[in-house]
Amino acid sequence: MRRDTLKPVLVALLALIPLPLTAAAPSAKAAAKPKIVANLEERLYKWKPVEMNFDFSGLSAREKQLLDKLVEAARQFENIYWLQSDPEGLALYKSLAGAKDQRSQDLRRMLWINGSRYDLLEENQPFVGKEPMQPGRALYPKGITRQEIETYVAAHPAEKAALYDEHTVVVRTPKGLAAQAYHAVYKEHLDAAARALREAAGLSDEPAFANFLRLRADALLTDDYYASDLAWLDLQNPRFDIIFAPYETYLDGLLGVKTSYGAAVLVRNESESRKLEVFQKYVPDIQDALPLAPEDRPSKRGRVAPMEVMDTPFRSGDLRHGYQAVADNLPNDPRIHEQKGSKRIFFKNYMDARVKYIILPVAQRLLREDQAALATAEGYLSDVMMHEISHGLGPAFARVDGKQVDIRQAIGATYSGLEEAKADVTGMFGLAWLVEHGALPKERLPEFYASYVAGIFRTVRFGTGEAHGRAQMMELNYLTEQGAIQREESGRYRVDLAKMPGAVASLAKELLTIEATGDRARAESWFQKYGAMPADLKAAMAKMTDVPVDFDPRQPFPEGVE
Repeated sequence: MRRDTLKPVLVALLALIPLPLTAAAPSAKAAAKPKIVANLEERLYKWKPVEMNFDFSGLSAREKQLLDKLVEAARQFENIYWLQSDPEGLALYKSLAGAKDQRSQDLRRMLWINGSRYDLLEENQPFVGKEPMQPGRALYPKGITRQEIETYVAAHPAEKAALYDEHTVVVRTPKGLAAQAYHAVYKEHLDAAARALREAAGLSDEPAFANFLRLRADALLTDDYYASDLAWLDLQNPRFDIIFAPYETYLDGLLGVKTSYGAAVLVRNESESRKLEVFQKYVPDIQDALPLAPEDRPSKRGRVAPMEVMDTPFRSGDLRHGYQAVADNLPNDPRIHEQKGSKRIFFKNYMDARVKYIILPVAQRLLREDQAALATAEGYLSDVMMHEISHGLGPAFARVDGKQVDIRQAIGATYSGLEEAKADVTGMFGLAWLVEHGALPKERLPEFYASYVAGIFRTVRFGTGEAHGRAQMMELNYLTEQGAIQREESGRYRVDLAKMPGAVASLAKELLTIEATGDRARAESWFQKYGAMPADLKAAMAKMTDVPVDFDPRQPFPEGVE
């Protein structure tokens, strides 16, 4: 274990260590020994560095310039994300630049992987300093509670819309609470990103994509993404694409409504994209078949459901740190879902890395040998495809007191985990439906289930401090209760293929109903009941020290924050 001192970061670390009011100023020697977890190197081993190679040879000189401009724009989101996630961690990360000792370099890499001082794999406990993570990160005042906000808006109802807006930062003022618009708070970086997008539009040979880039540049400066989201969904098999907006709410553990900035630069993988047609064709039919009242599953007929398999040479913000997403379903605006639909994007190079380095090794260690052999890259890809499709299935709004309410607002902080679980389980319900109706071969259903359970074992290693881990821990416990997943005397697990379809359908009905009714208490109770990791599984996970929990992508473009 390396225990080098951290002289390069003395000043930054002092700010992280609370001192008694009566304490004398610390000596330089004492200050050089901040509270950093002893097993930092061991924790880093859980994240396997993987080179995300990208073949530039097929791009013209003009296309390479376009790609450079999109990456330039995406880098600005990196700065904003850190300001939302952990500004103090950002200061520490910057102070470590150029550090020579290995301990400092390890700390800097750990900060980069998590995008903060908080370890995603340890329930977001700090790995440097003692300050606990704020549930609302830097999107709300430190120390504020959900109850305090709800009490305030009850007394000031005219201010609720702004305070709960997904594109505002909540601050304290002498008069109470106030909402500051994202486009004002992060203006410097958004201005730079908008300029780069407009320059990229001038380099694009696709008029529709160029138009979208200009609309998205405008949206960055107004926080109104509606028109540009519609234009994004209208893109037909684009050669280049981007995810570029504050979409996800993973940072907001307080109200569950504030979005964080994330970007992905995308280049179409034509051969893989053609394989999506069977899934795209049946989206309206699966929606109609869901175990949910008709009024809570609006028809998807006539709605667009574009799907793209893309290679991504650069990601930033909430798409770069921590959990490495292999797919996305966007936008999240329920108005867009209701009027037009959503887009599913699959990151092929990230999918390949997850399956090769994580999924298959975990399956070989935890599933019964014959079922471990059923888990495949193709099976997992099918599961992920249906997961992303299912983000756009089910209710568009919650019904609360006879009114339509945004589901995120109705459910609150539990929403992210609930929505990920709904997408998982509804996706498996959808795969069974496709098999039952002859759209997919019936002999592939065991492959889908084995790949799904292998994916669960991979994800729960993140713990319940992360939305996907929280979701799949609940799924595993419920499916075990129903006998669909069983632990054998050998310590390995097996899937009961006969019980799995019924258990999946019953869980899908529960989760879809919670979203449709906006029942926050029911959601919280459900996760409390099924959210703990069983001791035997925890012990099995602890033995897999040779299998990384996730990978740390090394991108072909320079990374960092300015």
